[in-house]
Amino acid sequence: MSAAQIRAEDISVHFVGVKAVDGVDLTLGYGEILGLIGPNGAGKTTLVNALTGFQEPTGGRVFLDDVEITGWTPHAIGRRGLGRTFQGIRLFRELTAFENVELGALGVGASRKEARMLATELLERMHLRDRADQKAGSLPYGDERRIGLLRVLAMKPSFLLLDEPAAGMNEGESDDLTTAIGEIRNEFGCGVLVIEHDMRVIMGLCERIQVLDYGKTISLGTPAEVQRDPAVITAYLGTKRGASAAAAPELPEVPDAS
Repeated sequence: MSAAQIRAEDISVHFVGVKAVDGVDLTLGYGEILGLIGPNGAGKTTLVNALTGFQEPTGGRVFLDDVEITGWTPHAIGRRGLGRTFQGIRLFRELTAFENVELGALGVGASRKEARMLATELLERMHLRDRADQKAGSLPYGDERRIGLLRVLAMKPSFLLLDEPAAGMNEGESDDLTTAIGEIRNEFGCGVLVIEHDMRVIMGLCERIQVLDYGKTISLGTPAEVQRDPAVITAYLGTKRGASAAAAPELPEVPDAS
């Protein structure tokens, strides 16, 4: 296993009157799957934006394989090997599924021939070859999500940051996505960070989970450790299990490995 990693040190993102991210450390190793969870407004997406160049940190530093990338443009960070998806689907809707995936490779300097070969391979791996010639805007929702993931994979990232990849999917689709993400890690070897509200996905996929609340890390550990952490229970349910509990995500039981 390579020692390559993303390392964020004391990252802060402050807006007027709001500390969206407040002194967060994060490490993601090559080949690892890390979950990033927390209540709405905890700072998860803002942190990922800071890691990937879409938001300039107020403080702190970001390293990729010991090279500081703080303040780099998203394009430069992508070429360095850090890819990400977004909460909202951002496909080119008038282009075909194939062309969308092809663009991911072209965007990081692949030749047209290389990009086409890679797009064909990725579509086949995700069992979407029959969707290749369809315009992205006509695809079923779940397939749109998967094409967005393939477009990032076409960049051949060393690290893949996924912002709510299962959003809007039904249980079967999210289960298929969970399997696909695990296969991506195994086949491509990349480190994966997953922001997700579907706790079934998080608990079934991640080796470590980091929990944010009010812009700070409140827990970091295995799924079983995080599930039992009183700070996590309080963050999601409140100190009293009253009306706020109805909005809290269920933390599924983690099977005992013994």
